[in-house]
Amino acid sequence: MTDQDPPEELVAIVDDDGGVVGSAPRSVMRRDNLPHLVVAVLVRDPVGRVYVHRRTDSKDVFPGMHDCFAAGCMQAGEDPPGAAAREVAEELGVTGVPLEPVFVGWYADGSTRHVCHAFTTTYAGEITHQVAEVAWGGWMTPAELTARLADPSWPFVPDGRQLVETLLADGRL
Repeated sequence: MTDQDPPEELVAIVDDDGGVVGSAPRSVMRRDNLPHLVVAVLVRDPVGRVYVHRRTDSKDVFPGMHDCFAAGCMQAGEDPPGAAAREVAEELGVTGVPLEPVFVGWYADGSTRHVCHAFTTTYAGEITHQVAEVAWGGWMTPAELTARLADPSWPFVPDGRQLVETLLADGRL
């Protein structure tokens, strides 16, 4: 790190009950697969289509895979609604919209362990990708997304897949 580099993001670290117990630099959280907090925002348009995007190949987890959530780690000291608003603004340029909380739950695999606070929103404006995080994006109907997810060769982030399945089971997608 040089004097000009920004300080590394501090991520909220949690215990087995999902309570915040401290923070760690993002690189340490990834290296040690520490349990942490994330937010995820599903963006729909007024006719009910879902915005789906492909992550850039430079992402630190699940690079190059598709996702239908603007998602990311909660920084130390952030609350879920504030973190969700920040993530959807950063990744997709979506601002000034109400965020509806829909789900809080654990996800764990060999790459990540986190408690996810999921939200939905409806947005009618232009989508503007953050080029460091989003390589491609477009609108899909829930039926089109479900059909794509049924294809095991379509690379889709596993934590997002679990969230989609939860929302489908609850009738929220």
